[in-house]
Amino acid sequence: MATDPNCIFCKIIEGKIPSKKVYEDDELFAFHDIAPWAPVHFMVVPKRHIASMAQLEAGDAALMGRLMTLAPKLALEQGCRPYPEGGFRVVVNTGTEGGQEVHHLHVHVMGGPRPWLKG
Repeated sequence: MATDPNCIFCKIIEGKIPSKKVYEDDELFAFHDIAPWAPVHFMVVPKRHIASMAQLEAGDAALMGRLMTLAPKLALEQGCRPYPEGGFRVVVNTGTEGGQEVHHLHVHVMGGPRPWLKG
């Protein structure tokens, strides 16, 4: 599996940097954001280092499908209220101008009662 030794998220996935883990399987890892914008705020990342959405290829479709279908399940487990009264937001920042700070593909899942700090 491709990793980047300088990537903070790769180090979190490898257990070299502690995190509050939400979920893990062979391909995906989810953990709480260290600076949450909402009452529920975690990220889901592929374990394989992919720099951003811009680097996804056709062969990544199944991985991203799994990630996007996992997000609602984890959102409920982490305390988001069910749809339609509750809900959550999924955000993927891509590239510097898109607000991406860590260049390892990650999907923010945010929810809980409003108002939130940001977003």
